[in-house]
Amino acid sequence: MSKFKKLSNSYPILKILGNRYFIVLVFFTIWMLFLDNYSYMEHRILNKQLDELEDNKKYYQDEIKKDQENIKNLKNPDQIEKYAREKYYMKKDSEDIYIIEFEGDTISQDKSKS
Repeated sequence: MSKFKKLSNSYPILKILGNRYFIVLVFFTIWMLFLDNYSYMEHRILNKQLDELEDNKKYYQDEIKKDQENIKNLKNPDQIEKYAREKYYMKKDSEDIYIIEFEGDTISQDKSKS
């Protein structure tokens, strides 16, 4: 023990590091940060997942509102006709429909084959 006392007198930091309370505190801190089921690292992962789920919830609520507005619009027969013409390219018997596609809108077949 006299060697430890000599070292601790010459290096005061060893007195602190050799203290049993300090050792228990370091062990407890490491345990709580990394090893426990409710550790800080686990909480960070769960908080990231929670944020992602909240973002998804907001997105889907916005989509539901848009769909509800579309449903309200589709109660009008004129709006139903407009929707069918735009989305499904429906037409009356006496009409012709021309679909104009621009160069950047579609993927060429050569690129999709490779």
